[in-house]
Amino acid sequence: MNSTASESVTADVTEVVLPGKVEPAGLEFRTRDLPAPAKDRVVLRMEATGVSFAEQQMRRGKYYDQPPFPFVPGYDVVGTVTAVGPAVDTALLGRRFAAVTKTGAWASHLVVDAADLMPVPDTVDAAAAETVVVNGITAWQMLHRLAKVPAGGTIVVLGANGGVGSTLVQLARHAGITVIGTASTRHHATVRDLGATPVDYRDPDMYDRIRALAPDGVDAVFDHVGGDAVEQSWQLLRKGGTLVSYGTAATKDEEGSSQLPVLKLFARLSAWNSLPNGKHAHFYNFWAGRRRCRASWQRRLAEDLDQVLRLVADGSLTPQIAARLPLADAAAALELAESRTVSGKVVIVPTA
Repeated sequence: MNSTASESVTADVTEVVLPGKVEPAGLEFRTRDLPAPAKDRVVLRMEATGVSFAEQQMRRGKYYDQPPFPFVPGYDVVGTVTAVGPAVDTALLGRRFAAVTKTGAWASHLVVDAADLMPVPDTVDAAAAETVVVNGITAWQMLHRLAKVPAGGTIVVLGANGGVGSTLVQLARHAGITVIGTASTRHHATVRDLGATPVDYRDPDMYDRIRALAPDGVDAVFDHVGGDAVEQSWQLLRKGGTLVSYGTAATKDEEGSSQLPVLKLFARLSAWNSLPNGKHAHFYNFWAGRRRCRASWQRRLAEDLDQVLRLVADGSLTPQIAARLPLADAAAALELAESRTVSGKVVIVPTA
């Protein structure tokens, strides 16, 4: 182990700044010196980051626990270690890792805790790996740690063409699970190719159409929409089934508190869990357990990402990359992700 910083020089970093509640065109850029990393920290040179639903909520001030404006967005990143702080193993230098940051990844370089690094195989493309960092871990944990759907089961995935949804469909199909996926009609061919039966989410009779496909109910529903329609998701379950709610997309454009929709959802799920019908309702929180025991939380993340990246490496899972845009075009990347015209995740790569 190294007792001093391996590189004392500073890096010139370009960052995208979210200055307040602005349209995508209102994103700003700044260039500053990045100091050498402190104890237990490293500098990552960004190879790929991306636009998640969190950034879409953050620019509206609607993400549950976002920092005050202004700040640098960017929920996760894949990059190469270019400098290490004191007490960090210099063997990390030059190696590629993923990290979950919540904010700060829309930058040419960033400083992260060495303990948060998760290895990325050299055989996996950086953009492909980035596409399944948060999305892949989320999908894996919801399917295998929360819902625990067995082979031969049937699930419903709302937003089956999205970043999490498209990954969830593929993981479920790989596990021998039948999938019904909602999406707009323009994405139905993609959903079929992923292995799911598509249903139009704009159809006012969407839930009836799902019931026709699974008249005995389903083993799990994965719902990122929230709002009042979450009750319809609950009603799709057979006895013993599980609802996994993991977002409040239905309220992202509403003014007011960013926390109130989540708290209302918590209350509703808790009430359902008290009913004697054998069904279960969970709210998936990616960050659950981090404050209580960060080491075990991080170990779980690394284990689950490793499982997902193994499937990517052997071709069992194909990351759905909607587009690759340079950091300089971050505004266009955010606008594209919000357009609902693409399948998968919009990835941001270094500016040439």
